[in-house]
Amino acid sequence: MAVPARPRGDQTAAWWALQDVYRSSGRDFDLRDAFAADPQRFTTFSQSAPHVFADLSKNLIDAATQALLFELARQCGVEAHRDAMFAGEKINSTEQRAVLHYLLRKQAPAHTGYGQLAINSEANWLAHELAQVHATLDAMLAYAQAVRGDDAITDVVNIGIGGSDLGPQMAVLALDEFTIPGKRFHFVSNVDGHELAAVLKHLQPYSTLFLVASKTFTTAETMTNAQSARCWFERQGGTDIARHFAALTTNVAAAREFGITTTFGFWDWVGGRYSLWSAIGLPIAIAIGDAGFRDFLAGAHAMDEHFRTAPLHQNLPLRLGLLDVWYRNFLGFTSRSIAPYHSALKHLPAYLQQLEMESNGKRVDLQGQALPFGTSPVVWGEPGTNGQHAYFQMLHQGTDVVPVEFVAVRKPMHDLAGHHQRLLANALAQAQALMLGQMDAGGHRHFPGNRPSTFLLLEELTPASLGALLALQEHRVFVSGSVWGINSFDQWGVELGKVLARDIEPRLQSGDSTGLDGSTAGLLQKLLSFP
Repeated sequence: MAVPARPRGDQTAAWWALQDVYRSSGRDFDLRDAFAADPQRFTTFSQSAPHVFADLSKNLIDAATQALLFELARQCGVEAHRDAMFAGEKINSTEQRAVLHYLLRKQAPAHTGYGQLAINSEANWLAHELAQVHATLDAMLAYAQAVRGDDAITDVVNIGIGGSDLGPQMAVLALDEFTIPGKRFHFVSNVDGHELAAVLKHLQPYSTLFLVASKTFTTAETMTNAQSARCWFERQGGTDIARHFAALTTNVAAAREFGITTTFGFWDWVGGRYSLWSAIGLPIAIAIGDAGFRDFLAGAHAMDEHFRTAPLHQNLPLRLGLLDVWYRNFLGFTSRSIAPYHSALKHLPAYLQQLEMESNGKRVDLQGQALPFGTSPVVWGEPGTNGQHAYFQMLHQGTDVVPVEFVAVRKPMHDLAGHHQRLLANALAQAQALMLGQMDAGGHRHFPGNRPSTFLLLEELTPASLGALLALQEHRVFVSGSVWGINSFDQWGVELGKVLARDIEPRLQSGDSTGLDGSTAGLLQKLLSFP
């Protein structure tokens, strides 16, 4: 079924009404005045969603602006676009694929015989896909449980890159308190051999399990690292590759040729940055177990249902995505800083960086026409309080306004006295300071204030709450991409450099610079003759 055309944001009346609002009052909006004028502002601009409480009150919006943003979503057909995704339509138009990562966390139906449904009708194909998802999930979790019960395996090394690395690495660290004792988890992604070598020097072949994560089993960086890991394994006396290597891939034949017999596949409707819910999540499953991984999926599914069913004014992913559009296209903010006030979430900024920038870092619309407005902001950050001593100076007193997204957790998982109160006090104080600022006639200690922030609060950092938080971020990216009229689910920009690298690599052996541009040719010769 063809996905119906939707108007791009700048082709709607609401877009131009928002432009007028910005010119008349939006550019001069002051949060301090807004709170003084409305004692209920916190209540109006905060809400609960599954596992997440969000305070949006310190953002540069008022009720009228928010109402226009909701109207923008209606006029752009965001709800219809969302429903098309959940219906399995091929909304990834450049690759003619459905976008079904939400299916990976959807519960299996209670009635029996579900997997036996006929698949020759369009009405039943989603049911068939869901049955396949749960068959793979059950097999993957059974394997994970076997590894967890194998005391001889003390180290698990995940070899992947991009979505095959960022998501699992972030989640395993985030859920460290739920991780099985007696096993260490390592992640290797960079083709730079220093990374793999640094991991291998602490391992023994007889106690190590390597997970090779590559859908096609051809990803250059991943396969280079996998082959080097196999060579190390054999040089160190390892003899049973089938026991010590498993693959997360659809290319079973290539994995078998490598020597791997245990494989878990996934589907072409799973984009890399959405793949941690699939077999790519095997290291997470080994770390937190069957029940923990199912809770992780359940938390994400709860947010899926919230996004799918909540009305616009109570739909948190939609509100965040529209706020991103307001900041990027009307206030002209070009970046967003992520500040997780929990050390276990230290890799969350990098994970969200890929999610946002690979999804929405596009310059043309669905018809291939150049866009006359900006799309993805730059997403970056560090955990608090480290970030406070690194880049918060610029946030408070720099010339650019950067919206900040604070992520905090109410209950700690440790019993060290005083630490968590001090951590939360810092998170609250930084958000307050960004908004209130401070007057100083001399200038050097002047904080202009009126700098926006969002505050996301979890009760505890658990598999379920982490799952909900990540699904929330996925859907907010969907919303802004939908308004911008782009395809958030392809990533062609990753490819060109890979193609050129295949041409350049043999030149580093031969020294042939024929046909290269002057700079690349000069650098090639410098590398070959250095110093």
